[in-house]
Amino acid sequence: MHTIMAQEQVQVQDLAQQQKLTQTITKQQLLQAQLTELPITQLQERVNAEMDDNPALEISTEPADDAAYSETPDTIETPETFEQEERQSALDAALESIGRDDEDLPVYHGGMSNQEEREEVVYGQTESFYDQLKNQMGMAELTEQEERVMEYLIGSLDDDGLLRKPLHSIADELAIYHNVDVPEQQIERVLRKLQEFDPAGIGARSLQECLLLQIQRRKPSNLKALMLQTIEDYFELFTRKHWDKLQQQLRLTDLQAEVLIRELRKLNPKPGTSLGEVVGRSVQQITPDFIIDTQDDGTVTFTLNGGDIPELHVSQSFTDTLKEYQTNKDNMSRQMKEALLYTKKKVDAAQSFIEAIQVRRHTLIVTMQAIIQWQHRFFEEGDEALLRPMILKDIAEKTGLDLSTVSRVSNSKYAQTRWGTFPLRYFFSGYVSAEGEELSTREIKAALRDLIAAEDKCSPMSDDMLTKELAKKGYPIARRTVGKYREQLGIPVARLRRS
Repeated sequence: MHTIMAQEQVQVQDLAQQQKLTQTITKQQLLQAQLTELPITQLQERVNAEMDDNPALEISTEPADDAAYSETPDTIETPETFEQEERQSALDAALESIGRDDEDLPVYHGGMSNQEEREEVVYGQTESFYDQLKNQMGMAELTEQEERVMEYLIGSLDDDGLLRKPLHSIADELAIYHNVDVPEQQIERVLRKLQEFDPAGIGARSLQECLLLQIQRRKPSNLKALMLQTIEDYFELFTRKHWDKLQQQLRLTDLQAEVLIRELRKLNPKPGTSLGEVVGRSVQQITPDFIIDTQDDGTVTFTLNGGDIPELHVSQSFTDTLKEYQTNKDNMSRQMKEALLYTKKKVDAAQSFIEAIQVRRHTLIVTMQAIIQWQHRFFEEGDEALLRPMILKDIAEKTGLDLSTVSRVSNSKYAQTRWGTFPLRYFFSGYVSAEGEELSTREIKAALRDLIAAEDKCSPMSDDMLTKELAKKGYPIARRTVGKYREQLGIPVARLRRS
């Protein structure tokens, strides 16, 4: 007989203390955060859905409070210092002219005016950019969790259809505010599926990725290979329109270079604008959350746009039923106890929802009050150059709100003024410090745009010359900063501005 010896494996458990910092958020705080983030149109949909789901929630017969609010509340103190915040766009705005041949380029006159930019907002019952992408989700094979991630990614796209928010930030926001714990790798996989949606280039994280996504959808050909090589290996030459150098690097004939450049110009650096565009004008439906009124004497007031959202209260019949059950709870049958639990659950949910609506209202009021007080001169005159340096932290300190709360309000709300309708993020701007003085980056850009608009079109100014002229006007910034701001304004280099 053979004796089989089994070696016994002993598992050792080691106990150790470990400190861990975790952030918890209650259901009520999560609800408040979600409602605060919603613009007025989506809030209306959420209220209707909540009323359908909860019979304890009813419309109040009392009239809604449409009070106007001043820009000078006693509870808000103006901070004495500004904090620097760097906000650099991943999209190279200098390529706004892509898709047009050089001979068709108009003489540059300083870009689109403020008034033209504001007129791009068109009101109407049209399908939004967000809705068009959500409709395509129905054709994608997604799990329930992937659908939630996809919806958040779509909501994080900017107006150009690009995703400028880092994936690790999206992972944190999903975990903290939406209780969805997913790793970056899974978010990346969902993003790849989003990038398969139409139009091509949607969901890209940079201009380079945006153009590559469009080229990759073409049928295999020598031209496609050349286009991919150009964007992958010679992207800087392409963005600077150094066509001669590009032709030399790729060893192309004049005819081949002409065909390549023509096809590259057909690519769209802003795929989001193609979702709902009529004669170059965006038709995305925008409903302002704030109506701001400026009086002739400089007084600025505003009202919240309540839309069709009714005033809500808890159903009196549910409240009475709950009191009746609680009075007789000692002599209850099992069925009556179940009814009591159901009634209490619906009443509590209704009260929580009403409270969250009130918190949202208060949050929007104090945020808008702080913004108007900070940017009072702009609301008086409507001049973009009058916008003071202001970052999220300034408004958070001014209002006592959390930084993330101010961010949620500013990223999804619009304000209608006598000067136009603007997203709240329009009023935020970083600053540069020069000789102890804080200068608004938007103010510097406005001065730069005015200089170029007034220059001699036969002999446009170089970035060095623009730097010197800005210094004369009281904006002593570096030449590389001038170049960066010029590109962000979508203004080409001097040689391309020559007429």
